[in-house]
Amino acid sequence: MINQVLKAHPPMEKAWLFFNWASNLKRFKHDQYTYTTMMDIFGEAKRMSSMKYVFELMQQKGIRVDAVTYTSLMHWLSKNGDFEEAIRFWDEMREKGFEPTVVSYTAYMKVLFDDGRVKEAGDAYKEMIQSGIPPNCHTYTVLMEYLVGSGKYEEALEIFSKMQDTGVKPDKAACNILVEKCCKAGETRTMNRILEYMKENNLVLRYHVFMEALQSFKAAGKSSILLREVNLHISFEDNPIDQSIDNAAAKSFTLDTGLILLLLKKQNLLAVDNLLLGMTGNNTKLDSLTISTIIEVNCDRGRPDGALLALDYSIKLGIISLQRNAYLSLIGILIRSNMFEKVVEIVKEMVKVRYSLGIYTGALLIYRLGRARKPSDAANIFNLLPDDQKCISTYMALVSVYFSAGAADKAVKLFQRMQKNGNNPCLGTYNVLIAGLEKSSRPSEAETYRKAKRILQNDHCFPEIALFDQNICDLLFPGESVP
Repeated sequence: MINQVLKAHPPMEKAWLFFNWASNLKRFKHDQYTYTTMMDIFGEAKRMSSMKYVFELMQQKGIRVDAVTYTSLMHWLSKNGDFEEAIRFWDEMREKGFEPTVVSYTAYMKVLFDDGRVKEAGDAYKEMIQSGIPPNCHTYTVLMEYLVGSGKYEEALEIFSKMQDTGVKPDKAACNILVEKCCKAGETRTMNRILEYMKENNLVLRYHVFMEALQSFKAAGKSSILLREVNLHISFEDNPIDQSIDNAAAKSFTLDTGLILLLLKKQNLLAVDNLLLGMTGNNTKLDSLTISTIIEVNCDRGRPDGALLALDYSIKLGIISLQRNAYLSLIGILIRSNMFEKVVEIVKEMVKVRYSLGIYTGALLIYRLGRARKPSDAANIFNLLPDDQKCISTYMALVSVYFSAGAADKAVKLFQRMQKNGNNPCLGTYNVLIAGLEKSSRPSEAETYRKAKRILQNDHCFPEIALFDQNICDLLFPGESVP
C-alpha cells in the first residue's frame, strides 16, 4: 500500500514527508521497493544528492540492494548528464555480483550511447545476447534512437522491421521517441515509414511531438497529410482558426459565422471589427467559440482594441462562457500594452462563468499590477480569487504591492492575516518583508524577519523541497527587493 501511494506520483516534498511518516508506523517497515521508488521520485525531480542520500540510507539500514536499484541510479544520473557516475554504479553492481537484467543492460547501453561510447555500447549489447537475454522493445528503441541520431536511417528502419519479425512490436513510446529524433534530424522519409506503422496499429503522437513533426514537414516542403491522418484528434490544434472552422462546420454554422471565420483566416481583422459593430446594432448573436477565436486571433496579432471589441460585443448580447484561453490571452495583451483599467473587469467576467485564474497566474497578475502602481486593482484581483487560491504566493504578491505603495502597516497586517489562515512563511515571504520594512525605514522589524529567514534556511535538511505555492513565491521574490 505504501509503495502504491508513492508510485501514484505525489509532489516530491509530500512524497518525502509521507515516506518519513510511514517509517514511524509500528507494523510497517520500508523495503527495497519503497526505497527504490523514493529514489525514482528524487531522480525524476533532478535532486541527485537526495537520491544518493536515500541509497546510502538503504545500505545503512541493511535494506536489500539489487540490479533494479542500481539501474534506477544509472538511469537518473545519466539523464542528469553525469555519465561517469552512472558507469561507476554499473561497475559497482557487477563487482558485487548482481546479474544484470534486460532493463539493466538497456539502461547501460543508453548511458554509453549518450556519452559517445558507441563501441562499448555495442559490446554491452553483444554480451547481453550471449548471456541468453533477449532484447525488449526499449532495447531496440535505444539502438534505433542512436542510429537515427547518427544519420544511419536505413539501419534504423532495418531494426524497426526485424524487431517485428521476432515478435516485438514497436509501442507508442518507441514511435514517439523515433519521430522526435527524426524531427531533430529533419528526416521526413524515415518519419513517414514510422507514421505508416502507427496508422496501421492505431498509435498516436504526443502533442508536442506532433507539433515538431508538423514543423519539420513544413520546413522540408513535404506533405503532412499522413501525419494528420495518424493524429486526427489533434490535427487542427496547431491552428485555432482551423479548429474553429472545423467545429463550426460540424454544427452547420450560420452565414454570419462562416463569413467571420473566413475573414479571420484571411487575417482581414478590420472587416471583422466592422461586422461585429453591425451585429451589435442588429442584435445578431454569434456562438461563444467563434467569439473566443476572434479574441485569440486579435491578441495573437497584437490588437487589444479588436479583442476588447469582441468581448464588449459578447457582454452586450449576453454571450457567456467564452473559452478560458480567450480571457487569459486578453489579460496578457492588456498587461503588455499597459491597459490595466480593463483587467479587473475581465477577471470579473471569468469569475461569473467560474473560470479560475490559478495560483501562478493570480500571483503574477497581482505582482504586475503592483509594478504598474495599481494597488487598488491588485487588491480587487486578490479579493476575486477563491479561498483556496488565497495562499502564500498571492498573499505576498499583494503584500509587496502595499509596500511599494507606501502602505507598510497594511502590508504587515495582511502578512499576519496570512499566518492566521495557516500559511507558513517561506524564503520569498521573508525577502518581501525585509525589503519592504527597510524601504519603510523600519530596520528593527526587518532584522527580526531576517533572523527568522536564517532559521528557516538552517532548518532545511533538503533545501530543495518546498510546497508548490512556496516555490511560486520564491520564484516571484528571489531576493530582498520590492517592485
